[in-house]
Amino acid sequence: MNRLVDEGGSNNKKPLFLTKAQREQLALERRQEQIAQQKRRQEQQQQLLSQPQTHGRNSSDSRDRERERHRREREEEAKARERARLEKLAERERERELELIKEQYLGSKKPKKRVIKPSEKFRFSFDWENTEDTSRDMNALYQNPHEAQLLFGRGFRAGMDRREQKKLAAKNEKEMREEIRKKEGVEEKPEEAAALKLKEEAADLYDTFDMRVDRHWSEKKLEEMTERDWRIFREDFNISYKGSKIPRPMRNWAEGKLTPELLRAVERVGYKNPSPIQMAAIPLGLQQRDVIGIAETGSGKTAAFVLPMLTYISRLPPISEENEAEGPYAVVMAPTRELAQQIEEETVKFAHYLGIKVVSIVGGQSIEEQGFRIRQGCEVVIATPGRLIDCLERRYAVLNQCNYVVLDEADRMIDMGFEPQVVGVLDAMPSSNLKPENEDEELDEKRIYRTTYMFSATMPPAVERLARKYLRNPVVVTIGTAGKATELISQHVVMMKESEKFSRLQRLLDELGDKTAIVFVNTKKNADMVAKNLDKLGYRVTTLHGGKSQEQREISLEGFRTKRYNVLVATDVAGRGIDIPDVAHVINYDMPGNIEMYTHRIGRTGRAGKTGVATTFLTFHDTDVFYDLKQMLIQSNSPVPPELAKHEASKFKPGTIPDRPPRRNDTVFAH
Repeated sequence: MNRLVDEGGSNNKKPLFLTKAQREQLALERRQEQIAQQKRRQEQQQQLLSQPQTHGRNSSDSRDRERERHRREREEEAKARERARLEKLAERERERELELIKEQYLGSKKPKKRVIKPSEKFRFSFDWENTEDTSRDMNALYQNPHEAQLLFGRGFRAGMDRREQKKLAAKNEKEMREEIRKKEGVEEKPEEAAALKLKEEAADLYDTFDMRVDRHWSEKKLEEMTERDWRIFREDFNISYKGSKIPRPMRNWAEGKLTPELLRAVERVGYKNPSPIQMAAIPLGLQQRDVIGIAETGSGKTAAFVLPMLTYISRLPPISEENEAEGPYAVVMAPTRELAQQIEEETVKFAHYLGIKVVSIVGGQSIEEQGFRIRQGCEVVIATPGRLIDCLERRYAVLNQCNYVVLDEADRMIDMGFEPQVVGVLDAMPSSNLKPENEDEELDEKRIYRTTYMFSATMPPAVERLARKYLRNPVVVTIGTAGKATELISQHVVMMKESEKFSRLQRLLDELGDKTAIVFVNTKKNADMVAKNLDKLGYRVTTLHGGKSQEQREISLEGFRTKRYNVLVATDVAGRGIDIPDVAHVINYDMPGNIEMYTHRIGRTGRAGKTGVATTFLTFHDTDVFYDLKQMLIQSNSPVPPELAKHEASKFKPGTIPDRPPRRNDTVFAH
């Protein structure tokens, strides 16, 4: 409802819109006024009735007064009706005005189409009468038409029940055989009767594939899985392959064809369901295929190569005095000591149930002692490339019977300059056990071929070059998108000045509570300085970097794992492969120099299906990674700070020249 209001005494009247509450108040006041009028009329009538009736002039006067009163009441009623009519007209006018305003701003509504219902006499009847049946021809010649046997009874007509067609084909074949035998006077052979009976039984059991009632792959047994089910399975777990003759992935541990001892070990360790990389890579490893595995950090890659490796070793003769001098059966290489020791812990979980001995060879420990442990005999050696090549050169170890190689975090080993050492270790193995380069050439079942696994979160060109040289017919298994952080990590990037970093770090650590956080810096000096300042402020902090001895690094990691410390200040030593459970927050105090390292750093949180938070302090000195960081944030649907989004360095990849029109000062060379 609205009212016209004068503004400034002029003739320009504007509508004043009333709220719903104001409209209700006005209606209530009008209703109360009507009730008061009715009460007054009733009181007047009662007064007239209560007055004594008189004759003569008094009675005529009273009648005049009565008529006058009735006249006034009729006039008042007429006026009230007129007012009500005018109010209705005004209300309709106001509604019309509102509709015009809505139409101006929102557009007009499309008129509803008028649906004309058919009348009863034109309604179509679906009931058939016997006289309308044209399915049978009265001519006896066409009563029993001959049914053509498509593909001699093996084909089917579309749109008809296949089971019934199978039954009809079996019946027709039986009748035809009987007719031929009667003509030739030959008795039915028992084997023919048995074959015919089998056909009839198969026709009874035959069932068609119906998309509407088909069950999900998780409800089916392994033998019931169709090609479509396997495709849906791979899409559900984001598994993709590249290669030839690829076996089916395993849906659960029972289908993995692991030995009973390993299955019991898996159960004791507490692995309920395999992760996607384990589903895809373990069947390949059990066939001793060469594998390149690319998966997100924290996706269970270690068990994906440990379980096939232990299955392979369990089929070989145990290490004894006769063959212990020939070296281990399998070698696992990792870029850092911490990652190697972590792989050792994971391998020992399963290996001790099988009686398999595992030895780790890393820097920071006595090489003589490590050489002595290898010479005593072991099936598996887990090592860093530098220390392993030292052992080989000093003749502390040999690899004469090593036919199983795993390169974990292969791209990191190449980045750290370990490519010559990795190549040296691979060349120290007998080359005669390499698979033939020709994929179609059949393998000799009596020979033992080398199996090579390469695992990483990214696959740069240097690693591909290594793979082409040492891997034969490899299958590339990719889980998710290569080089992409897991979706369980919430990424936050904050633009700031260098001087603002420490105060912002304090605020984040104060919000931590009883949870743990890793603070990454780029240099050992900066790590010690940040840790010292945090320690002064009362935080439970420890450090991890390459300048510490092996014993100090192990103490720091153990203290952080047991939550004696809840803040770990680290360099990129902790950025790869280190599995510390329940890290709630990763803080990049310094932005790394490349996006791959950023991916691995934030991968320390959000592991094993849990969520995590990664916060990065970004300054204008980090322009080299602006473009890649912006692309990663966009791909993971994370917020991009305006300063990063608008910066020129985030619009073009470093090293590329954007297209632009020539400027006045540009030099133009004439041909």
